[in-house]
Amino acid sequence: MQRTRITIALLGAALVVVAPATAATAHSVAKTTTITVKMTEFKFTLSKASAPKGTVVFKVANKGHVAHDFKINGKKTPMVAPGKSATLTGKFTKAGKFVYLCTVPGHAASGMKGTLTVK
Repeated sequence: MQRTRITIALLGAALVVVAPATAATAHSVAKTTTITVKMTEFKFTLSKASAPKGTVVFKVANKGHVAHDFKINGKKTPMVAPGKSATLTGKFTKAGKFVYLCTVPGHAASGMKGTLTVK
């Protein structure tokens, strides 16, 4: 009987020690969201219009006939040739609306722009 009480007490102590470490680890894991971006002439189509705060990986594919790039939050892809793709990773630490656009002269004015909402 005494041995059983000691074993139960030790198991309870172990759970108390392990549980806080596990909870702290869960809070420190950053969220990563992947958004697919399809580019055509004068249009972007994003797989998601919003993302949670954290890291966002943009998988950009040019389905058009002219080279384009994709710029958001101060970062941009190199020019993406027709039929090619690129990946852009950005960190969003604050909620808000972030404008994305193609920086080729005249493309944003012709419709290659939009807004991503970060929650």
